[in-house]
Amino acid sequence: MRIKINFPAEFVFSIHIPVRITDINYGGHVGNDRILAYVQEARMAYFAQWGWSEMNAGGCGMIMADSAIQYTGEAFYGDVIKAEICVGNISTVAFDLYYRLTTTRDGLEKEIARIKTGMVCFDYTHRSMMPISEVLRQKIA
Repeated sequence: MRIKINFPAEFVFSIHIPVRITDINYGGHVGNDRILAYVQEARMAYFAQWGWSEMNAGGCGMIMADSAIQYTGEAFYGDVIKAEICVGNISTVAFDLYYRLTTTRDGLEKEIARIKTGMVCFDYTHRSMMPISEVLRQKIA
């Protein structure tokens, strides 16, 4: 059975990321390994809008516990990727970020991938999970 990612909410953030020549693989399109790099770029920009990073997002560090990618199309050198983010499944220590990657080519929006990353709040000093801070919870809820 193939993976299917459904988005739980409307997208609350977007960023545009140009495809670089180094992102292209032998098939002439963006390599599957580059998709998580786009996701990380989008996630960093999402938290940076509040002056945060993955090391300190409202008092919490974050670590990626899992990821899933559903490839739905191709991207090529010269494309500009639109990465959109929404949040779901918020618990006491973790939440999921969902991403939709698209590009516009020939006047049409083309979906490239759907991604989910499971993010766990993490105390890097003590190397252990920690509860989501109220400040972080308010921003992502």
